[in-house]
Amino acid sequence: MSFARMNKGFSASKIFLYGALSFFALLFAFPFYYMFVLATVPGTETYRYPPHILFKSSFMVNLGRLFRDIPFGVNFMNSVGIASLATLTVVFFCTMGGFALSKYEFKGKKAIFLFIMSTMAIPSFLNIIPFFKIMVSIKWYGTWLALIIPGMANAFGIFMMTQYMQDSVPNELLDAARIDGLTEFVILMRIAFPLAQSGVAVLGLITFIGSWNNFMGALIMLPTIDKTTIPVALTKLSLQMDGDRGGLMVGTVLAVLPLMAVFIAFNRQIIDSLTAGSVKG
Repeated sequence: MSFARMNKGFSASKIFLYGALSFFALLFAFPFYYMFVLATVPGTETYRYPPHILFKSSFMVNLGRLFRDIPFGVNFMNSVGIASLATLTVVFFCTMGGFALSKYEFKGKKAIFLFIMSTMAIPSFLNIIPFFKIMVSIKWYGTWLALIIPGMANAFGIFMMTQYMQDSVPNELLDAARIDGLTEFVILMRIAFPLAQSGVAVLGLITFIGSWNNFMGALIMLPTIDKTTIPVALTKLSLQMDGDRGGLMVGTVLAVLPLMAVFIAFNRQIIDSLTAGSVKG
């Protein structure tokens, strides 16, 4: 009898848990659903009350208005190119820095690490004017280089990969590779990178999202509409609209889709990184 009660209580708790999780999942998913709905309704009815909750048939009309008002295709490719190059460079150089700080012993190592960490305490807005003057003086203003190269070895990425590689890359394996005659760069590429792929995936995702949504940097460094990225282009589009928000909503949907695709593609690696170290062999 007591066993039956325990089994019944366990089932009831599971039903309650799954019900609560389903409720919160739907609650957090609704804004995305509503965004997709607004991309299909007539642009003049975006703020209608009561609001539309079902899909309509104005998506192509809104899409045509989007491409007519701004060079969205160019802005989209600019965002893809900048975010992709920024992600690749950050992942490569920050992993190299993290590997060096976690696996090598050299004079001044702690001082260098503390200096790198101290730069994270400086508010980013304090660097806007010096950063702008430097980019103009070296003629990177108005180019992708200003949004890619200055941040490709950032303090957060180095700190993250340093902490991750301390536990995920065994020193014994590196010593065995050196005995076999592998160079340090080959060890990094063939051993350290594969073993730290979960951390690399998380760093890459964070970098891609941050670069994709980088509004202030693109606004300052890429002044013209045909050279800028999606966040700035959509902001300029919202300022010139005359009550028809259909194109803006379609542009918002198209801007979110790459982020969702990247997150889904690296979902497994992200989960692995979150659970790393929770179970010891």
